Amino acid sequence: MEAVMGRIHLVVLCMAAAALVDSLGAAAGEAAPAPAQELRRGFSAAHDPSYSQFQPVLSDPTGAFALGFLRVNSTMLDLAVLHLPSSFPLWRAIPDRPAPWSTAAYLSFDGGLFLTDRAANKVIWSSAAASAAAGDRAVLLNTSNLQIQSSGRSSPGVVWQSFDYPSETIVQGQNFTSAAALYTFDRRFAMRLGSNYFALYIEPSSGRVAAAMYWKHTALEAKAQIVPGGGPTYARIEPDGFLAMYQKEGPPADVLSFDTFNRGVRALRRMTLEPDGNLRAYYWDGARWALDYIAITEPCELPTTCGAYSICVPPGGRCACMANATDGSGCAAATATSVGGGLCGTTGGELGGLYWAVRRQGVEPVNKELLGFERAASAVDCEARCEHNCSCWGAVYSNGTGYCYLMDYPAQLLVEGDERKMGYFKVRNLAEEESKRGRSGSWASGAKAALLAVGITAVVATVAFGAYRVWDRRQRRAADARRQLGAADDGLSPGPYKNLGSFSSVELTNSFRR
Repeated sequence: MEAVMGRIHLVVLCMAAAALVDSLGAAAGEAAPAPAQELRRGFSAAHDPSYSQFQPVLSDPTGAFALGFLRVNSTMLDLAVLHLPSSFPLWRAIPDRPAPWSTAAYLSFDGGLFLTDRAANKVIWSSAAASAAAGDRAVLLNTSNLQIQSSGRSSPGVVWQSFDYPSETIVQGQNFTSAAALYTFDRRFAMRLGSNYFALYIEPSSGRVAAAMYWKHTALEAKAQIVPGGGPTYARIEPDGFLAMYQKEGPPADVLSFDTFNRGVRALRRMTLEPDGNLRAYYWDGARWALDYIAITEPCELPTTCGAYSICVPPGGRCACMANATDGSGCAAATATSVGGGLCGTTGGELGGLYWAVRRQGVEPVNKELLGFERAASAVDCEARCEHNCSCWGAVYSNGTGYCYLMDYPAQLLVEGDERKMGYFKVRNLAEEESKRGRSGSWASGAKAALLAVGITAVVATVAFGAYRVWDRRQRRAADARRQLGAADDGLSPGPYKNLGSFSSVELTNSFRR
């Protein structure tokens, strides 16, 4: 009997546990509803900061991709299309002014997509900023393309799509045109498409510095010709494992082969401009992103290996400073690209101007084939052309060819060359800047001290004058009282000077009385 009762108790406990699991599952389902398959006008979804990394809102039909709120750099909020098996963002909205992850934000659809800060009642990002057209629904395709579609009779079709506005990545089947660009998250580097090439650039941090091209791939035009004026070119990743360049559908004008080219590998492919400034292609093998192509293989050809005002020593990419910073922080380059003003007539010695000149023998730009060059009679002639050019940051002269390479960006991507190369570079004079700030700070400190002293003197004088007035009134009242009582006069006239002490005190009091 006891054994039977024990079995009954066990069954009851199992049933209770199952009920508890079912109730918890239902609660979890209520807290995290399944992503929608499409968004219609009037849709709104609130951001929930309790999610650790990604909160899905919209899913593609296969469940491989999702649009939602993405946590970036641990603290910031973004809108992204994620490849769910790898948690890799294939597209991001990248607002101009990102909001913190804790922001009470919501995503809404009303003909366009809007990411809004609820507390500030401010739109953080919207698709309407890129396209004024309004749609009837938003969907995520099984290619990871986020589309806003219109079903109206007058203009049915796609009115906006994420494939036209890539962030750091393009995926298989996505047309990359000259109207778009790939940027790294910090916007230090960019990839752009030209008329018959695509290239990588160091992005300027101010409008007075040009973008520096550090890698370029030009179409070979082996199968089709790119006709000037024949329409825009575009590039696309093809499933056979290559990046093709087209001007119109048909045979590509150029094929950039990946490692798996014609190997029959069928998988999702992507090409990403990564934080180090390199361009890499990958394919998803079901468990990880396998590297399939890398644009730059030599460390000295990457701008992040050594940075500005450095010299890269191949092989291996050992770095040496071209000029040391005056504050001991390393190579003198940290703020060079943010300086305003022209670059001519400002190099006057150690402290003679905002810039000082550095001359270095045995260096050359690693990207010299991408730079403009001129014939020069000598290294002195080459240097003079840069010195008097307000947009020139540096020049390298080759005694062997007589070429003068001019740089319109702060010196970087420099490598060791033979001794026939002579470089001339303008470097930000940080010492002068610090000196100016120091002089300005000293003057400001002195002025503040003087004003403080004047203020204290005025307060002391005011207090003294008030005390004197009180004392004077008391003396007058005492004298009047003595007269009324018939007291004998001691020969001293009652007045304010009787017990004031020194002559200087009398002068101070007289000045106040006047």
